[in-house]
Amino acid sequence: MYDLLIVGSGAAGLASGLYAGRYKLKTVIVLGDFGGATATAGIIANYPGVKSIDGYELMTIMKEQAACVGTEFKEGFVSKIERDGHCFTSHIGKEKINSKAIIFAAGAEHRKLGLANEENLTGRGVHYCVTCDGPVYTDKTIAIVGGGDASVKAANLASEYVKKIYFFTREKAIHAEPVNYERMKKHGDKIEIFLETELKEIVGEKKLKKLILTKPINSGVELVVDGLFIEIGAAPATKIPKSLGVILDEHGYIKVDEMMKTNVDGFFAAGDVISHFGRFKQDITASATGTVAATSAYEDNKVHGDLCDLHKLPQK
Repeated sequence: MYDLLIVGSGAAGLASGLYAGRYKLKTVIVLGDFGGATATAGIIANYPGVKSIDGYELMTIMKEQAACVGTEFKEGFVSKIERDGHCFTSHIGKEKINSKAIIFAAGAEHRKLGLANEENLTGRGVHYCVTCDGPVYTDKTIAIVGGGDASVKAANLASEYVKKIYFFTREKAIHAEPVNYERMKKHGDKIEIFLETELKEIVGEKKLKKLILTKPINSGVELVVDGLFIEIGAAPATKIPKSLGVILDEHGYIKVDEMMKTNVDGFFAAGDVISHFGRFKQDITASATGTVAATSAYEDNKVHGDLCDLHKLPQK
């Protein structure tokens, strides 16, 4: 029986683990995809305390910090959580782990365009992570679909090794941090930007061949590229919370109060799966919500900590 089980090992989950360990809670973090989106973000230069650091390295350091205060780690993904009163049973593969509280910090999943051939060609020309798959296209031509800061950062990173980038957004303007957008513009013709232009079709059978656009660019609506990177944001991973009756807000994020409490007693949430800071998603805000969630779990444990132990006693 753990005092606390944390779902997710991004900035929110690892910060939760650090604080929970310092509170002397018996804590386990189910890692999932280690480091979340941060682990594949490349160089991070806006995390307080360090001038510049690779995202994976930052997550590794945070994991080491949590381990130093006694937090345990479990490989795998949580597929289901069952609730019985104030007690939770989390399913990780064939294993079940009982805990007195949950911090759900599973983050978000990549949004997709929803085009007919998109899923079929994922990993075969269609990708969602430049950090992960961009180097495959060294000296080749790629397209990036986006318009926000993440897509601009992806273009800047890809420009270090690809030959040409076609950048598409359906918006009238690009919405990114000025420093990132200015860096993007310095690449000149290497990155061609097309506003108010969308993909209509992804063409290919076993491999991506070309894109069909909603309006002509250069010589027509067909564009031959070697790779396509879709950077249109992410959707919160809320399937498990919804199954427990956790209330979501109008945008599909977990609804929490100022202390990261949900409407389900003993179930807390943190990071990109909540909308506490609106659409502003950063490692620093995720870490902050994680520390608050751990504090709430600690206070909750002081009040309800014995309930699960009593509940698990054999029935006479």
